[in-house]
Parts: sequence; C-alpha cells; structure tokens
Amino acid sequence: MELVARISQQFQDSAQAKLEAMELLASPIAQAVELMVQSLLSSGKIMACGNGGSAADSQHFAAELLNRFEAERPPLAAIALTTDTSTLTSIANDYSFDQVFAKQVRALGQPQDVLLAISTSGNSGNVIEAIHAAHEREVKVVALTGKMGGKIAGLLEEGDVHICVPAERTARIQEVHLLTLHCLCDGIDCLLLGVE
Repeated sequence: MELVARISQQFQDSAQAKLEAMELLASPIAQAVELMVQSLLSSGKIMACGNGGSAADSQHFAAELLNRFEAERPPLAAIALTTDTSTLTSIANDYSFDQVFAKQVRALGQPQDVLLAISTSGNSGNVIEAIHAAHEREVKVVALTGKMGGKIAGLLEEGDVHICVPAERTARIQEVHLLTLHCLCDGIDCLLLGVE
C-alpha cells in the first residue's frame, strides 16, 4: 500500500472508532465527570494510573487538572501515580511491579477520592491491584479500558464507572482514551465553572 494511502486509512479508522464509541461512551463519561466533580467539591483528589501510553495519559490528565484545560480556573487536585521513579522502583524492587500503584493508593487514598484506572486491555496487573486498593480505601474507581474490559470489568463495584472503548486495536483504543480524557476535563470545567 502506498504510504499516503496508508496514513489516510489510519485517519479514517481513527475517526470511525470515535464515531462508533460516541453513543456507547457519552453516558458513562458524563457519570465519570459527575463523580470527579463531586470528589473535587468534597476536597478530594483524582489519582490516575496506567502503563506505557496509559501512563502518559495519566500524566496528561493530571496536568490538565492541576494547571488548566481550556478555561482559566483555580488548580484542581490530581496526581499521576506514574511519575515518581524512586517510589515506583523501590516498590517494584522490594515487593513486585504489580504493587507500584496499589501501595500509593493505600498511602494516599481517602474515601472522597477517585482513582482513574487506565488499561487498554483491562488486564494490567498493577492497575487491577490499584483497583483492589482503592476499594479497600473506599475510593471510587473510573476504569478506562478497551477490548471488552478484560478482568477489570468484573472488579468494579456499585458507584464505580466503566468507560470501555468498543475496539480491539490498541492504537484505536488509545485514541479514544485521549478524546475521553479531554471530554472529562471539559465536563469538569463545565460543571465547576458553568462553561457553555
């Protein structure tokens, strides 16, 4: 296939994945926005975690809340559990890589907080352990997955929110995840600031 045609197909596939996800995901995204706003208004924070591209998404989301998204507003309490290399490596070395997020959630999580747990497959061991830790700490979970939700789909409790992208390809799932994160940021600003 000619390179330009291949690139054009990537654009088409990405747009199609987003359109197919729109009707399915709009409601759970709105539920997640409301849960996060309730947390922030109760002096809670949003903790985010994931691996690889999902780690980058966690950091992107936390940055948008701590700094700003599109509108000027006070900073919002958010932390990416993916950024402290000393913490991550000490936990992985002393315990296991599956515990790198869970131990942070156990230390930092409070009942008014929300954990944004990102896993394209829904099967990331350390994200699964973070969800268990969140439930132990009475922290609500917003799970952002794909591929039918994997093991994470069966772990969620009442009051948690599952945003599962209806796609199989990791690239398409990650592209919809980024749009979802921007929808979360926009929705949070809308409810907090009354942005039209």
